Amino acid sequence: MNLKIYTLAFGLIVISLSAQVKKDTLAEKMLLYQLPIGGWGKQLNDKSVVNYNLPIDKNLLKKIKETGDDHATIDNNATSREINGLIKAYNETKNPQYLKSAEKGISYLLLMQYSNGGFPQYYPNTGLYRKQVTYNDNAMINALSVLYNVAEGKNGFDVVDLKLKEKSKIAVQKGIECILKTQVLQKGNPTIWADQYNEITLQPDKARAFEPISLATGESVGIVRFLMMQPVTPEIEKSVKSAINWFKQNKIEGYSYNVTKQNGKTVRVLAEEKNSVIWARFYDVNTNKPIFGDRDGSVKYNYNEVSEERRNGYSWFGDFADKLINKEFPKWLEKNKLVQ
Repeated sequence: MNLKIYTLAFGLIVISLSAQVKKDTLAEKMLLYQLPIGGWGKQLNDKSVVNYNLPIDKNLLKKIKETGDDHATIDNNATSREINGLIKAYNETKNPQYLKSAEKGISYLLLMQYSNGGFPQYYPNTGLYRKQVTYNDNAMINALSVLYNVAEGKNGFDVVDLKLKEKSKIAVQKGIECILKTQVLQKGNPTIWADQYNEITLQPDKARAFEPISLATGESVGIVRFLMMQPVTPEIEKSVKSAINWFKQNKIEGYSYNVTKQNGKTVRVLAEEKNSVIWARFYDVNTNKPIFGDRDGSVKYNYNEVSEERRNGYSWFGDFADKLINKEFPKWLEKNKLVQ
């Protein structure tokens, strides 16, 4: 703390106390990248990826300032990453600018939520698939997780304004209702979730050419984990158990999926491997058969028929639900005194 003494006219002495406000380097950059609407982009106007490791020079600062609200998104962890980072920085430094910026970001999430509880990938940009309710890459779950922390005052979010907490509680409940409503049914039985949905009908929809209408395993694992964080209701219990049952029934045994480098290029290899368990990224919404999209919009049922560019440029398999089934789900049952 700095103490300064000033002697003014008439012999008055004024004592000024000024405390140096601490700054966090990463948080300072996040302040610069925040868009007027309150969210953050994953890209700048020139389509370059937002990279907080880059030093801020005049050229980069110019690009940042030229980036408009149409770039605001929750895709690729954008906005949720920054809100989490700013809250962490505020708790460490008590710099009020970080909390103010985080609260503006939280207000953006509340603004973008549809009345049906879903979240679009972008807001206010509604082009192409950007307006769809989007679970892809955990977009909606990331947003809801931030709002859940705000509502419950968890993970450092107890510092957030009370009005935002109340609004966040309502938003989380609406989000849960949307999640339960969008769990795909097969002959009346709940399965898992699609990557994205029409924002009006809440029916599964396709996004990019190689992302067909399908059941999405990786994203569904994130959804189940979010539901297991909530107080158990009969609807949530049924939803979680149904999803776990689907994962158990549709695992692929005896295969592994590995990423290697060959001559500097990424190569993804599906190979037989005893005792290994994986899941395809996408499954047909009606038959539960693994499906694979390609650049031309075609859908393949054989992984080896996918073009080399897409086969090695996209992750088609993974052990997505292994930890969920074998560790997290049993603990959830035990904690809530539920039977399998």
